[in-house]
Amino acid sequence: MKNYTITVNGNVYEVTVEEGTGTGAAPAAPKAAPAAPKAAPKAVSQGAQGSVTVAAPMPGKILGIKASAGQAVKKGEVLVILEAMKMENEIVAPEDGTVASINVANGDSVEAGATIATLN
Repeated sequence: MKNYTITVNGNVYEVTVEEGTGTGAAPAAPKAAPAAPKAAPKAVSQGAQGSVTVAAPMPGKILGIKASAGQAVKKGEVLVILEAMKMENEIVAPEDGTVASINVANGDSVEAGATIATLN
């Protein structure tokens, strides 16, 4: 028998696989294990977090950062380019403000709801 830890959609499962003889026995259902704590995303810019959070609308990979900390932005201005399902998505400022922090770097993978940037 071999034990494995498998993560599916953020849920961690402990499974045991029996090396069989091919008799066709039904496999046992996996049991849920306690989830491992996720590491907090690293802040690329220095300084305090802003009051307005810009979150990833879907999981994907950061292709480009178009704004920097301290930059004034208008509502709808592109902050980050996020690739999801082979499409480039522009993540824009939800309101006028100043970029307080960019919490991702080029090449980072993000989950849906992850904080990408904050504004003041």
